[in-house]
Amino acid sequence: MEQYFSFIILTYNEEIHLPRLLNSINGLNAPIYVLDSGSTDKTVEIAQKFDAEVKINPFINHPKQWEFALNNFKINTPWTIGLDADQIISPELFELLKNFDPLLYQDVDGIYFNRKNFFRGKWIRFGGMYPKYLLKMFKTGVGYSDINENMDHRFITPGKKIIWKKGHILEENLKENEIRFWIDKHNKYSDLVAIEEVERLQNIRSQTNNRNLFGSPDERMAFLKSIWWKLPLGWRPFFYFFYRMILQLGILDGKTGIMFHFLQGFWFRTIVDIKIDEIKRKIVNP
Repeated sequence: MEQYFSFIILTYNEEIHLPRLLNSINGLNAPIYVLDSGSTDKTVEIAQKFDAEVKINPFINHPKQWEFALNNFKINTPWTIGLDADQIISPELFELLKNFDPLLYQDVDGIYFNRKNFFRGKWIRFGGMYPKYLLKMFKTGVGYSDINENMDHRFITPGKKIIWKKGHILEENLKENEIRFWIDKHNKYSDLVAIEEVERLQNIRSQTNNRNLFGSPDERMAFLKSIWWKLPLGWRPFFYFFYRMILQLGILDGKTGIMFHFLQGFWFRTIVDIKIDEIKRKIVNP
């Protein structure tokens, strides 16, 4: 089988996730590159058992980690796929990749995969969480990491992009089954988001994607974010939680799903707003 694409995977202490992912792509005859942030468990050992090339780089944020990976691994295939360690490839997506013919995509720079997100074993289907299209596959040397983001990571391609609606990335972080891990993780993320928003107010950061409600998934997200940043701090988490729970039918996700929407859609956003206010006060009164 000719090699048309390579996988790049980011890791940090992912011994419970990485075998799951690597087994899901086993058989695609694709080179695998793992960028690790300094794991202290068996992550690197597992990657090497699957013949992955491994590099180590200290973690600052996801966009910069992806930028390092794209600039420091020598990818020889015409296409690159970027995945997180807690994701796996569904059998349907495996077949799409197995039968991938680059001649059919000569005018395409990027391909969106559809993601299913799981929380404590529950597929979060509503609340705007599905379908969720992520640009994960792009022409090597053309796609790049959007470092104008401080926490959310996305790849950018200048040319035509298409969406694969069939097949899925299945994403479930098993470590998040422990609520303390989830809270600690998102508390760190809230620092990054708060700093990013303040820097946008100071015109230090700008959006890379065009804002277009009817454009690509990332252009639509850029449009929605531009509105979000204008909403009043402290109130917007209430608006967003209502939107997800009622207008986007998040209540239909049941007990576990409602817990997820509350934590991710309200608690996290509230902490971000409090930290933004704290940063702004320190700027005014250093």
